[in-house]
Amino acid sequence: MFDGNFREAFDASVKPVAAVLTRLHLSPDVLTCFGVLMAGATAWVLSQGRFWLGFVLLVATGLGDALDGAVAHATGKASVRGAYFDSVADRLSDALLLLGLGWYYAAGDTPELALLPFGIYVAASLVSYQRAKAESLGFDAKGGLMERGERFIVLGVGFVFNSILDWVLLLMLVLTIVTALLRFRKVWLQATHVRQLAE
Repeated sequence: MFDGNFREAFDASVKPVAAVLTRLHLSPDVLTCFGVLMAGATAWVLSQGRFWLGFVLLVATGLGDALDGAVAHATGKASVRGAYFDSVADRLSDALLLLGLGWYYAAGDTPELALLPFGIYVAASLVSYQRAKAESLGFDAKGGLMERGERFIVLGVGFVFNSILDWVLLLMLVLTIVTALLRFRKVWLQATHVRQLAE
């Protein structure tokens, strides 16, 4: 949803920041690594139940992730290698964030709730894998209710209003599963149409 409706406006809004970072000679790869390091720090503070600090570090994680691509385009360094590195780093960041939440629940009074972040990670992995596989086959699998941008926003809300974090994570899990199903249906229909044309 975010990529389809707000990505261009967001990229335009961070261009001035990207220009400053470019003048400071910060490479896109450095920003990508910064995002991963911030995700690791976020995971640690979340495991300790420090949600407000987790929110601040989550914002830093998102900034690193958002600005690497903008700087790459501003410096003319956008490349397939960079896109690959960024994609792998995104998956690692997601895993770290949800690992931190799982650790928090597993060490608490309701360890069974650790299944929530685990389930979100599984569903989110399906969402990202389906897009990657579909694009490798020449199909479009973008879209859905809970893409990566939405997950960051919803997680941030859960950290700020941490008294309802359990319910926020449950909502995220449901919407991520719905997104995975919608993407599967979208690609299935495209593949079926291609098959019918071939016949």
